[in-house]
Formats: sequence, C-alpha cells, structure tokens
Amino acid sequence: MANTVATIEIPTSPDQVWKVIGGFNSLPDWLPQIIRSSELGEGGRVRRLENIDGDVVVERLETFNEKERYYTYSIDQAPFPATHYEATLRVRENGGKGSLVEWSGKFTPVGVSDDEVINLFHGIYTDGLDALKKVFQA
Repeated sequence: MANTVATIEIPTSPDQVWKVIGGFNSLPDWLPQIIRSSELGEGGRVRRLENIDGDVVVERLETFNEKERYYTYSIDQAPFPATHYEATLRVRENGGKGSLVEWSGKFTPVGVSDDEVINLFHGIYTDGLDALKKVFQA
C-alpha cells in the first residue's frame, strides 16, 4: 500500500478554515478549478463528484469528527489507477499562527508503480490545498 501527505499553513483560524472545507459536499466551494459539481446521496454519506474533464468520482464518508476538525473518506468509483483508497482531510491549530491543513491518503496502485500513483494523488492534494489557501487570500 502506498501513501502520501500534503500540508499547508494558512494564517486563518482553524474554525474558519473548517467552515470552508468541513462540509462533505463543500469541494466545489474551494476547488472549482478541479470539481465541477458535487451531489450528496445516502443521507449525506456519499458524494458524487464530476471534475472539469467530466470524469465521475464517487466517494463515501467513513469518519467525521467536527470537534477535531477532520473527516475520512474512501472511493467507491473513480478513473484513478488505484484501489483501497482512503484519505483524510484535517485542520489543526498551527501554534497560534493560524491553521495547518493536512490531506493524506493511502491506496493500492493498479497497473502503475507506487511512485506514479503517489505523484498523482500528491499533486491533487497539493493543488487542492493551494486553492484552499487562495480562498483566504482573496
């Protein structure tokens, strides 16, 4: 199983950052250049995403912790070369300097090397966190 972690510092309180990213259906709010739409199903436990290329990704909420500001999700359907995908998006206090946001994932590559799939997801996480930071710089 392969894994990767991306982090970013944002000079905004963790509660404010969590208000933007803490909703399982909020990806289009801070990733509009990647995610075109997000629809919830199964009582809010499943989201069906469509990216800007028209690809569909179906993700399932596994764990949600409002108090500690994180959620974990898995992928039921996606065009990615990986299985057994599970990721966590977390917002933490950054020593009085705002927030430290972490997006981590683990997955099993299918038909590609560990490095290829790690680079794919690390790029998605890094680009996503950069987009998130820009929300607070606007």
